Amino acid sequence: MSAQVCSCSSRPEPPVAIVNAAAEAYRGVIPADRWHEPYMPGDELDREIAAGVVFWGHEEDGMLVGVTVRDVDLIRHAYVLPGSQRRGIGGALLGRLRRLSTRRMLVGTWAAADWAIRFYRRHGFESVSPARKAVLLKTYWRVPDRQIETSVVLANPPVDEA
Repeated sequence: MSAQVCSCSSRPEPPVAIVNAAAEAYRGVIPADRWHEPYMPGDELDREIAAGVVFWGHEEDGMLVGVTVRDVDLIRHAYVLPGSQRRGIGGALLGRLRRLSTRRMLVGTWAAADWAIRFYRRHGFESVSPARKAVLLKTYWRVPDRQIETSVVLANPPVDEA
């Protein structure tokens, strides 16, 4: 079995499939007024790419099994196909991105997604204060106030709250 981390600059269909399949774990966790089908429509992905988002994936035997979309040092979406989870793919991909980065990384996720928060904490990310979270979400993400209310932001290295 061969595996590598690769950068993908165009929109292949597998990232949409990975995002939508993995996002099923959030069904019932994401507030009902924020959930939609599909979770990541193709046109939304096109807008992300047009805005400069770069895809990083973990490829195993020619199949893209994990994808992280990042904009500068902002992790926008991180998903692993359900059948490939708990095999270290997400951690390997995150570790690779961390080694490539010289700046702070931020990730936003749903406050009720305790498994996602635990994952990022295991990999050196720390939660920011609620006040700082709101500022960061308004600065780096384009999300409505309702999503800001129901999200958390984690940082690596930690954000100085002073």
